[in-house]
Amino acid sequence: MPKKAVTPTRMVLNQLKVRLRTASRGHKLLKDKRDEEMRQFMEVVRRNKILREKVEKGLTEAFGAMSMASAVMSPEMLEQSLLYQNRSIELGVSHRNVMSVDVPVYEFREKSSTDAAALPYGFAQTSGELDDALEKLYAVFEDMLELAEVEKTMQLLAEDIEKTRRRVNALEYVMIPELEENIRYITMKLAENESSTKVRLMKVKEMVLQDAHNYEY
Repeated sequence: MPKKAVTPTRMVLNQLKVRLRTASRGHKLLKDKRDEEMRQFMEVVRRNKILREKVEKGLTEAFGAMSMASAVMSPEMLEQSLLYQNRSIELGVSHRNVMSVDVPVYEFREKSSTDAAALPYGFAQTSGELDDALEKLYAVFEDMLELAEVEKTMQLLAEDIEKTRRRVNALEYVMIPELEENIRYITMKLAENESSTKVRLMKVKEMVLQDAHNYEY
């Protein structure tokens, strides 16, 4: 017996068969989407691992150089050297589509009041360790921005994979079995009704022959 009451008619049977074909096609498409999203997700995970290791290494080197600069320079001179900035950065955000998921694309444009390669202080009272630290920080900045982009992409893909997985499971374990059960039930009922109709027709034929010709069928 189906879980929900259905009317055992041929019209309802045809409607259920159409719904079953649609659900089966949707199930296949969603499974293909889920599989491709998983492939894309694993590629992003691998990229994230490489970038994270690169960023951690760059930051470790930059902080080490900054620690050396702090050791050889007075705190006042270090703070004063870092107060002057000749660079400004504009962050742009756009989106690209990955399996119907809009993931962010970050890009920055650097502006400078002087030569972009110049450091924002003079060299007379500063140490080479400070130059090295700032250069390492500048170098790791792009990797940090890309890492943020990759991690956001991972998050959005993971959320959509979970949604797709729930839809696939709902079709595979709930909707499609329910439709198949209703189709079997209606098919069985129609077959029973057809058999009952044949029996009644045979009975009527027997009665007609008996009345007309006094013939026992």
